[in-house]
Amino acid sequence: MKSVKPSDMSEGEFVQQFGDLYEHSPWVAERTFNEGVGAQHNSLDALSEALARSLSRANREEKLALIRAHPDLAGKAAARGELTNDSSLEQSSAGLDQCSADELERFHQLNNNYKSKFNFPFIMAVKDSNRHLIFAAFEKRLQNSVEAEFDTAIAEINKIAKLRLSSFFETGLPYHR
Repeated sequence: MKSVKPSDMSEGEFVQQFGDLYEHSPWVAERTFNEGVGAQHNSLDALSEALARSLSRANREEKLALIRAHPDLAGKAAARGELTNDSSLEQSSAGLDQCSADELERFHQLNNNYKSKFNFPFIMAVKDSNRHLIFAAFEKRLQNSVEAEFDTAIAEINKIAKLRLSSFFETGLPYHR
């Protein structure tokens, strides 16, 4: 199978391929395409930066909607099997599908505390992490201001998108599993 370069894709192909990189927010890929995708974007770093730049140009309400589109870590959506394939695989890679009852309760409490303080879910690129590192990040980040956490959430979302995008550049195939 011949791999297709991002610069060779139509808008529809580009959005189909990369529209899910940002959780339930294909508008990031749409705007990136409309801002111009050329041969210089045929690498992981360049395309990832272009996508992040499109997100940075969004207004606060759009960014907040994107943050809120993310599921809680080890939350009820995971327990009900309602995560996207990507989120499910990422949480599983961090062992969140193997939590004890006490750990699930701790995640539930931390998620609630975090959302009560910041009014959006805790976002962390958890691929290849583990529950202990995630618990530590929760505790540390609960001390941050709302603005600092908003910015951190956007930075973590860009990390997640780049991790998801990396499989396209590694295989030349759609990143969807």
